Amino acid sequence: MSGTQLTVTLSGGGPDDARAVVRALEGTFGAPDELPADGNATVHTATFDGESGAGSAGSGAGSAGGDGKASRRLSAPVTVTVQGSPEAVRRASDTLTQVFTARDDGAASGDQEQERQLLLEP
Repeated sequence: MSGTQLTVTLSGGGPDDARAVVRALEGTFGAPDELPADGNATVHTATFDGESGAGSAGSGAGSAGGDGKASRRLSAPVTVTVQGSPEAVRRASDTLTQVFTARDDGAASGDQEQERQLLLEP
């Protein structure tokens, strides 16, 4: 896994919620391999292979209001697991906590990769 590759696994909510989370990361990581689309899936996955030339974290998220939270609300809680280099995981976690109401549910580190789980609340 390259230094900028990030794998995102989402469960809970529906495909619209999964797409909202993935789109929130586009400003930081560029476009994913594909957007979650299967309405029957209970788990959605997206992989980001590169780094965006965009500005600050969350810049593609459609922020609104004084608190920086996304104007697009989630319909249900979404559990998000991000996996990649420690830097990519940190950037993804920072972006998601700026855009959504999030609870950090822990992290695990390996030799060259890190994994972090967040609970995003509506």
